[in-house]
Amino acid sequence: MAFGPILPRSFYCRSAPDVARELLGKVLVHGRAAGIIVESEAYLGAGDQAAHSARGVTPRTGVIFGPPGHAYVYFIYGMYECLNLVCEPAGTAGCVLIRALEPVAGLDLMRSRRPAARKDEEIASGPAKLTLALGITRAHNGADVTRGKLVVREALRPVSFEIEATPRIGISQAAELPLRFLIRGNRFVSGKR
Repeated sequence: MAFGPILPRSFYCRSAPDVARELLGKVLVHGRAAGIIVESEAYLGAGDQAAHSARGVTPRTGVIFGPPGHAYVYFIYGMYECLNLVCEPAGTAGCVLIRALEPVAGLDLMRSRRPAARKDEEIASGPAKLTLALGITRAHNGADVTRGKLVVREALRPVSFEIEATPRIGISQAAELPLRFLIRGNRFVSGKR
């Protein structure tokens, strides 16, 4: 399947909420597997208590403070990995959690990686599900998403859609902020509204 050009670093060198909104409809590609980003969540810098970067630079969070356009992949619940894309200028923390994808390429491969998914809508309908489906691991932490095998591309034929903003989910602090963005009515978004 053909896609448009890879998003340049300048796309990510902006505020996390702007990047989160504009990632919707773009295509996350890892090797032969790809999906349209249908849900994202912005995490801000030092003032955002839900952000891993809230406590400053650590060995774990250093990539978030680095140059934009890199992957921040972290381990959660002792069993899952989640993908964030670093944004904001270098030195300023900010990233976007990719929450759900609509699979568009490599479906057989994605299905084999997600045997628990009973239907295509469940293959990548959550942050841990999509990393499993695309084969993204902590080995990709720090990867430059403007080149290589893990990239975000423009859709070849973009379609129009409405964006819905909701409070973030799956967190306990600063959850009320309307920083979760999704394509309204898309059946591939994660289950909670």
